Amino acid sequence: MEAVQTLVKKSVIQDLEKVELWKEILQKGIVTAEQLDACCKGDVKKEILAEVVKKYPMRINPYYLSLIKKRDDPIWKQCVPDKRELEDEKGLPDPLCEDRDSPLPGLVHRYPDRALLLVSNQCSMYCRFCTRKRKVGDPFKRITKEQIMLGVEYIANHPEVRDVILSGGDPLLLSDSYLESILKELRKIPHLEIIRIGTRVPCALPHRVTPELCNMLKNYHPIYINTHFNHPQEITEESAKACGMLADAGVPLGNQTVLLKGVNDEPEVMKKLMQLLLKIRVKPYYIYMPDLVKGTKHFRPKLEKGLEIIKSLRGHTSGMAVPQLIIDSQDGKGKIPILPEYIVGRKGDKVILRNYAGYLVEYPDVVDC
Repeated sequence: MEAVQTLVKKSVIQDLEKVELWKEILQKGIVTAEQLDACCKGDVKKEILAEVVKKYPMRINPYYLSLIKKRDDPIWKQCVPDKRELEDEKGLPDPLCEDRDSPLPGLVHRYPDRALLLVSNQCSMYCRFCTRKRKVGDPFKRITKEQIMLGVEYIANHPEVRDVILSGGDPLLLSDSYLESILKELRKIPHLEIIRIGTRVPCALPHRVTPELCNMLKNYHPIYINTHFNHPQEITEESAKACGMLADAGVPLGNQTVLLKGVNDEPEVMKKLMQLLLKIRVKPYYIYMPDLVKGTKHFRPKLEKGLEIIKSLRGHTSGMAVPQLIIDSQDGKGKIPILPEYIVGRKGDKVILRNYAGYLVEYPDVVDC
């Protein structure tokens, strides 16, 4: 991918101290088949690519594009459209039934004490496996300030909501002042205890994390950020710096990885990713089995692969590096943790367990008197 590397060096990633650098990078993003073909000549079929992009928008900013080492590597697969996106007949546009659980547009209230507030439909890079492919990047589905404020009003009128997650799209693609105006309104709500932000910016556009952004976020604690790294190749000097700046600003960082066929579905790859995340001060939180989203079937591994990966982590690396394996169930039934079978059976008052190395051990259980 020499052409890609040359493009990046010549275009935007030159002055890392420039305040508005992230906006320049975003503006130079690849959004058409012609643009991608121009910098990856011979590596894409332009006509097929254009057909996919017509239905599912593409955006690959130059920084994320620069992480590609060769065609069909783990970075390429996450960002470059694939004709199989148009061949998925079994997937659903909204498998988690978010729209059904939305009392008003852009506000999902499924769990009793928390709500999801969508504040943007733009991302720095459009993941080909996105659970909101039906919305993200569509210029006709932009989220207005009026819609967001109606969501804030809903939260204010529901005292059971103690936790709100800002999502999208990517909330950190909003300007500092716009994002702050939302945080300021949320912090006026007495019963709202914590604010979470779901963002892929530290991974896909780390230049967006500026001292100004971090200083602003400090004013609205407790704020938590869940970010999204899927492969060790995504952990770079720039992404490490971005995560460090957020951590220094007092923001606890968690990571939600999606288990993707051909990207990170090998135990050693996932172990390396989890260890590197801890090194850059990000706590592995969830590994998701892919949602049953239309256009993403080719990314789905078998559940056994997820269980194999959890087994390969447990006991073979720090417990801090072992996230939960999660299925976000169809029809809006919520997140379900999936665990390997460590309980083998019972013998009298003893539970028979299998440890990480395969040895059987006994645990004396409590016997009711």
